[in-house]
Amino acid sequence: MTDSLNFRVKGVFVLLILIAISCKSGPETYIKNSNTGGALGTSYSIIYLADKKMDLQIQIDSVFNVMNQSLSTYVPSSDISQINQGNSEVHVDYMFQEVFELSKEIYASTDGYFDPTVGSLVNAWGFGPGEKVTMDSTKVDSLMTFVGFDKVLMNESGQVEKESPNVYMDFNAIAKGYAIDRLAKLMDARGIENYLLEVGGELVAKGVNQIKQKPWVVGIDDPQVEQGRRLKKLIELKDMALASSGNYRKFRIDSITGKKYVHTIDPKTGFTKNASTLGVTVLANTCAKADAYATAFMAMELQLVKSTLTEQKDLEAYVIYLDDAGETKEFMTEGFEKVVLD
Repeated sequence: MTDSLNFRVKGVFVLLILIAISCKSGPETYIKNSNTGGALGTSYSIIYLADKKMDLQIQIDSVFNVMNQSLSTYVPSSDISQINQGNSEVHVDYMFQEVFELSKEIYASTDGYFDPTVGSLVNAWGFGPGEKVTMDSTKVDSLMTFVGFDKVLMNESGQVEKESPNVYMDFNAIAKGYAIDRLAKLMDARGIENYLLEVGGELVAKGVNQIKQKPWVVGIDDPQVEQGRRLKKLIELKDMALASSGNYRKFRIDSITGKKYVHTIDPKTGFTKNASTLGVTVLANTCAKADAYATAFMAMELQLVKSTLTEQKDLEAYVIYLDDAGETKEFMTEGFEKVVLD
């Protein structure tokens, strides 16, 4: 299968770990089925428990392939690539439509901090498939005239209309989460009630690890460890999705100036965001939503993150940041605290 989607891994700092908390054997009727591999420019690990041996590799590959053809900016023939190239006759599929409409909702609820039209900036700063250019305030100002998700709409025929042909859409900050949601729908359609799905560190868990008779347990990486991994928290994940974002691993160093550029683009300014926030983990009812909000929260100041979480009752979050003195601090919503293991 192809893995040409090559989504940027947004500083993912979630390490999937299946912890054998107990040696107790599960019911004999449960069999562990798993599929691993590469897709969307990253790796995936899919575990699903059933009363028989199963192999859903063909169906899993199909989900990834459809995602590529619909939403990959790395596939020249994909719907989104054709639209970005100026083809206004493309009738997008239902996946594209769902991602588009959810993006509109989150764009509004984050006051534009989640904005898929930053694609031209992502390319220019060297984090996308497009050409990297030398950036200065003049170039940023020029590109910012094409940024704003209110500059695009979808008509009743499923065609995207852009205010300017230079508006470039990039759904990488939500599409990976959406792909995991599609995999979850695949599991649900097969009647599978206990599974743990991971793609590039983003997760969806349902039920429990019936073989161990324990909840699914996953670990969150310490964002201040750039080489290797060290766990910061362990949490129980059940019937929910998790996504994370951070700048500690996804950055580039200018070979001439030595300046560090992180991959988080502030859609309000057009510049990369070297903020005090080190990493964010978000829990939500869908991985697409968790994915998008984790991206937005990295560009926001902490106080705005807190107020957004107060408004969005279905979200929980864990934020690791530096205070004014440069000390590492943590903020955690009450709901997130409940799933953290001591």
